Amino acid sequence: MKHPSGNSYQAVVAAPGFCIGVRCDDAEIHALDYLEPRAEVQPENGLAFETVRQLHSYLADADFAFGLPLRPSGTPFQRRVWALITAIPNHQTRSYGDLAKALHNAPRAVGQACGANPFPLVVPCHRVIATGGGLGGFARHGGGFLLDVKRWLLAHEAR
Repeated sequence: MKHPSGNSYQAVVAAPGFCIGVRCDDAEIHALDYLEPRAEVQPENGLAFETVRQLHSYLADADFAFGLPLRPSGTPFQRRVWALITAIPNHQTRSYGDLAKALHNAPRAVGQACGANPFPLVVPCHRVIATGGGLGGFARHGGGFLLDVKRWLLAHEAR
């Protein structure tokens, strides 16, 4: 989604080892994307400015609670998974299997819903791990850059 400024994002926030791209209009967040390190993009509108403020607050303090207007998205099942993920307290994790049992579904379906999450951090899918404590995947990837992001987020929240 290109905008008059030529940016795909209304803001890009730098984090340790990665960036977060913000896609929004004046009223709702459309998506947050994990990006490889790049130049920050200053907020283009009021909601982007507020989102940047909240992202910086979380990066400084893992106990920060987000309060952003998210555009309704996802299937009914995905929304149920995302609601359970949002309820996972800071500094805690749940397994894909735990969520699957609560939803009377399969862990793989939970993993697919996690991968489709358009609002990472706000809907903290990084708190969902494999049974037995392994990291599992992240954002539909089993390794590489995004798994490093998941490791950093879990370490940030463990402090």
